[in-house]
Amino acid sequence: MESQNKKRKKRSWTKNDTELTILALPGCVWYLLFCFMPMFGLIIAFKNYKAVAGKGFIYNVLHSDWAGFKNFEFLVKSNDLFVILRNTILYNVVFIVLGLFFSVGLAIMISLLHSKRKSKVYQTLMFFPYFMSWVVVAYFVDAFLNVDNGMINSVLRNAGSDPVQWYMTPKVWPFILIFMNLWKNTGYNMVIYLSSITGIDTTLYEAAVMDGANKTQQVWHITLPCLKNVIIMMFILNVGKVFYSDFGLFYQVSQGAKGSIFNATATIDTYVFNAIQSSTPIGMTSAATFFQSVACCITILLANALVKKIDEDSAII
Repeated sequence: MESQNKKRKKRSWTKNDTELTILALPGCVWYLLFCFMPMFGLIIAFKNYKAVAGKGFIYNVLHSDWAGFKNFEFLVKSNDLFVILRNTILYNVVFIVLGLFFSVGLAIMISLLHSKRKSKVYQTLMFFPYFMSWVVVAYFVDAFLNVDNGMINSVLRNAGSDPVQWYMTPKVWPFILIFMNLWKNTGYNMVIYLSSITGIDTTLYEAAVMDGANKTQQVWHITLPCLKNVIIMMFILNVGKVFYSDFGLFYQVSQGAKGSIFNATATIDTYVFNAIQSSTPIGMTSAATFFQSVACCITILLANALVKKIDEDSAII
């Protein structure tokens, strides 16, 4: 018996391991090609990149002169640094807070529905916007806000009021961008929380009903505590993207984040994209994105460390 047990212990690779490896292989290849291999390009941020005719990209990168940290001056010395940093961080903070509130709230409300058919219909309707491209959404937004034939301005003309040039009115764009972000992403986050709610042991609710707890008390003392770990995990992951902005939202919907609405819509991503389209050297724009990556890495580690001090079991790392 002991010899048989030793043989079983020595057999470290099983048929299940092979099947799981094959199952994970496409994902590993995808990450290798699109996440790890492109990291070679990080050295462009420290190079005075110059393209040589007839030579490949790797040759040009390796044979370009080192620039040290001079490329980072593009972002640090920019007159618009305060504006793009302010917009990037503040918008993400608002997205995190409001997204958490609406996603959890909707998930709880749908979980309380008695009709499964209505629950599925509401989930589908709220989840559908997540699959729409920002390019398509931008056309719908333009159909509402266009100064000549937009729906809102048509209503204003029929009411005897002057049309509003929405794409030249900065004060309305924070509300438009926040609304569009919630409209598109709330359904996706709501499904995540809803799946966690369905996994809660129903006997907890039955015991609460026996004790005379109403629906509000059940949500406050059972549902929300059981969602705590998921909420914290989503919070940490979202904090890790606080220096990134949804490029499609800020660029496509605002039609370029330029002109008089620049101060209300420009973020680091739109600023870098506009710089790439200009004569700005690629090394400088690469330095800006490198700064984003480092800043996001620091924020996610700080958020995780803060959560770990409060509740060690809820931390990701």
